[in-house]
Amino acid sequence: MNLSPTPELLNNLYWITLIAVIVSSASAVLKAGFKQFDLFGVAIIAIATGLGGGSMRDMLLDREVFWIREQIFFIASVVSAIAMFLTARLVIISPRFFLIPDAAGLATFAIAGTLVSLMFGAPWLVASFMGVMTGTMGGIFRDILCNETPVVFRSPLYATVSWSGSLLFISLIYIQLDVTVAALLAGLFIFIGRMLAIRYNISLPKFAFKS
Repeated sequence: MNLSPTPELLNNLYWITLIAVIVSSASAVLKAGFKQFDLFGVAIIAIATGLGGGSMRDMLLDREVFWIREQIFFIASVVSAIAMFLTARLVIISPRFFLIPDAAGLATFAIAGTLVSLMFGAPWLVASFMGVMTGTMGGIFRDILCNETPVVFRSPLYATVSWSGSLLFISLIYIQLDVTVAALLAGLFIFIGRMLAIRYNISLPKFAFKS
């Protein structure tokens, strides 16, 4: 199932990606800030988070990397990082608050990654996994740079809810629902699913040797 890159779809993709970059970069600042990094260190982690997943997706699709083609995404990541850095110095922020923009970034990047992959001819299952990778790799880069085990490997329903949302997005398109509406519904599914998983500590079974 392929989607032709019409002006409307490209416009939708632009705004979804821009929002994803902004919220993901902001979440990275909140996570890195608790490590007491300086402004430059925080900015580098924010850029890696906001741009990393989409960069890997574009390289695998043999597509020009999105923030190199349009530097507004790079600028948005840097500005978001600086704005959140300054805000955190003025307002008391809970250590867990970063999970909210992180979930929003997961949702928006998953939809953007799936949409791009469909427009560039990827099969539907591959496209859905590209959505997962786009949504999660930035967080993996962030956590590795912060010297922590990536959230995706230990936190309640992270990649799982992302993949489910990507598949839902593809299913809604398949039944010919408007792409914008499908993106909104699937994105909300991912965000709410992630928040509920955190709230009620819902997770997949963890590996353990039989004792």
